Amino acid sequence: MNILTFDIEEWYIEKEFGGNRDEKYAEYDSYLDNILSLLNETGKKATFFCVGKMAIEFPEVIKKIAADGHEIGCHSNVHTWLNKMSKIQALEDTHAAVDSLDQLIGKKVHSYRAPAFSIGENNKWAFEVLAKCGIERDASIFPASRDFGGFSSFGYKEPVLLSHNGVNIKEFPICTTSLLGKELAYSGGGYFRFFPLWFVKKEIRKTPYTMCYFHIGDLLPETSGLMTRDAYEEYFKESGTLINRYKRYFKSNFGKKNAWNKLEQLIKTCDFDNLEEVDKSIDWNNCPVKEI
Repeated sequence: MNILTFDIEEWYIEKEFGGNRDEKYAEYDSYLDNILSLLNETGKKATFFCVGKMAIEFPEVIKKIAADGHEIGCHSNVHTWLNKMSKIQALEDTHAAVDSLDQLIGKKVHSYRAPAFSIGENNKWAFEVLAKCGIERDASIFPASRDFGGFSSFGYKEPVLLSHNGVNIKEFPICTTSLLGKELAYSGGGYFRFFPLWFVKKEIRKTPYTMCYFHIGDLLPETSGLMTRDAYEEYFKESGTLINRYKRYFKSNFGKKNAWNKLEQLIKTCDFDNLEEVDKSIDWNNCPVKEI
């Protein structure tokens, strides 16, 4: 089972942090149209995890995705990392996001992904928040170490029934592979841009489950500039040292020139479905249960 997902946030980020430029909105619209055309051409369906504020400020974007028959999931309300919030703040954020998306598309949203996969050992309470907001499927676990935490002790690279404090959630973790003694992701974001396509496809063929994830910002060919300290700290909610900003600059820009062509070939040559449909195909009574 290969799951195709996109995180939709760029329009909102541009309005809040990027300058509210019409030319950037037009660029994002163009790439979204290309993605939807490609999926229609290949008969593939994807899950689009959308920031809740997009439903209010850019509803036409989400309506366009839903009209093509793709699943709309939730990607928080204002794209703040969950590990930067209290439980109460996360509940308010998630409830607002889910409610806005529900009302816009006229159906219940059941799938969720935290910004930057920001659910880990120190905020497992997030699953209680998701359950209270009607979320049944989560795709937030990054089962390795990473800049924004990760969940290296999670122990699974396949769908599991996650149990925490009386709450059960169907968890679809990000995939990793062992390379040079480290667990690394390969199927989305900057990892997809870093690894050659033949390597990504080889890893997909090796395993019965792959979760792919992409951002429109990953596909734009132009590079972004080095963020100012103030802009970095406002967005990432951490110290904007020169080292941190250069690390982010490299990770945000490496491999962008050929990213769209790689994605196009991946979608054309691999089977994919969305999270909702894959969920229906799983016998959850015989799946592993992960107590956290």
